[in-house]
Amino acid sequence: MKHPHPKPAADAACRTVSRVVPEPTALKALAHPVRLRMLGMLRIDGPATATQLAARLGLNSGATSYHLRQLAQYGFIEEAPHASRRDRWWRASHELTSVPPSEAEGEGLDLDLAFNQAALSLQVGQMQQALEEYAELPAEWRKATAADDIIIPMTADQAEALTRRLTDVILEAMRAAPPLGEAASLGLGMVPFYVMLHAFPYPGRLPHREGEDEP
Repeated sequence: MKHPHPKPAADAACRTVSRVVPEPTALKALAHPVRLRMLGMLRIDGPATATQLAARLGLNSGATSYHLRQLAQYGFIEEAPHASRRDRWWRASHELTSVPPSEAEGEGLDLDLAFNQAALSLQVGQMQQALEEYAELPAEWRKATAADDIIIPMTADQAEALTRRLTDVILEAMRAAPPLGEAASLGLGMVPFYVMLHAFPYPGRLPHREGEDEP
């Protein structure tokens, strides 16, 4: 039976999406594909223990506990109240991580690059898994899936304005949706829908920064 399109609650559009903008030292701790994946699991599936996460990730519990401590140290996750006193449960502290592009040189730029490399590694893996599962998806979810790339001549100001508008549209949809981790319990046919936004100058078309030698 096909579920009707869910109507958001009257105050859903006004829901605040909790987000974190990491400081450089915190960004350094987050620039690791395993930690990013753990954080995503806690956001999507709700609280979990190190043992549960280790089983999902194929890691030993010692390594998992270490990564969890790093995430907790910088405020990305926190202990979750739970009836069980034997195990330590963790939950995500925010729904979204916002990492503005670094305008600094040196270490700030290096950290920006390290985080983006870790995020790209995770995203490529998710895209590959999604492609492997594509043929098994229900028809309505195949129709909702996209893998488009569009190239438009633009100035830097125009490009920045476009990415801001696209981000605003995505955040508007997120504010109108229930918090991550709750959708599955609503019985409305909702699942987490993964939206990635990559926008950049076509490689090889811009000159090197001043002071850098041509290859």
